[in-house]
Amino acid sequence: MTQHFYILTGGSRGMGAAMAQLLLQPGHWLISISRGQHSGLDALAAQRGARLDQWQHDLAAPQAAATQLQALLESLASAQPASATLINNAAALSPPGPLEQTDDADTVRALRVGLEAPVLLTAAFLRATANWTVLRRILNISSGLGRRAMAGSSTYCAVKAGLDHFSRSVALDEAAKPNGARICSLAPGVIDTDMQVQLRSADPARFASQGTFAALKENGQLSTPADAAKRVLDWLERADFGENVVADVRG
Repeated sequence: MTQHFYILTGGSRGMGAAMAQLLLQPGHWLISISRGQHSGLDALAAQRGARLDQWQHDLAAPQAAATQLQALLESLASAQPASATLINNAAALSPPGPLEQTDDADTVRALRVGLEAPVLLTAAFLRATANWTVLRRILNISSGLGRRAMAGSSTYCAVKAGLDHFSRSVALDEAAKPNGARICSLAPGVIDTDMQVQLRSADPARFASQGTFAALKENGQLSTPADAAKRVLDWLERADFGENVVADVRG
C-alpha cells in the first residue's frame, strides 16, 4: 500500500476540520472520528483523489472508537501503508468556573474526550502497529494551559497537563523499541474556535480571565483555524518531529 494513513479526532469543526481539509491530498487516506460528519469533506476527498472515511463516535465513550481503529489497523498488517499517523485533536471544555460549581457530567465529559480517548486510541494504535516497519507518529494537541494553570479551568488544565505527561511516558517506552513510534504533545497557539467563544462569553463573576479572552478577540490576536492547522501539520512533517516531546508551535 502506498497511501499515507491518518487518523484524526474532532475533524468536523474548528481547527480539526481545517486539518482534515489539508490532509485530503492525493495518496492520503484519512479516518476522521467525531460526533458529527463534515458535509463538505466527502466532495473534497473525491475532488483531490484522497480516501476519506468518517466514523461517528462520541469520544466521551471512546472504547468503541478504539476497538474499531485497532481492528482496521490489524487488517492492514499484510499491506502496510507508507506511514501511519494518529492525531488526537478532540477536546471538550466544561463551562468555565470553579470546580465545585461545575456539573459533574460536564467534568466527566471533558476528562473522557480530552484524556481518556487519546490514551485508548494511542493504545489501540500502538498495539495494532507494533510490528510495522513504516514511520508511525502520534500527535496530541495540547495547550499552554497544560503548562500554566488558570483559575476557572481546572479540568481543562488537568486534561492538557495529563496529555503532556502521558506523551512523555509513551515516548520513553517507544524509544526503547527498534522502530518505536514518534510522539509529540503540541500546543497550537490561541485560535478563534467555539472554545474561545465559550471562554470570552463566560460570566466574569465565575471566570476571572473572561476579559483576557475577550481582549484577544478584540485586539486581533487569535489565529484562524486554517492558519493554526497549517502550522500544526507543518510541525508534524518536521524531520525532528518527536525529539521535543512537549512542544509549542510558537516556540
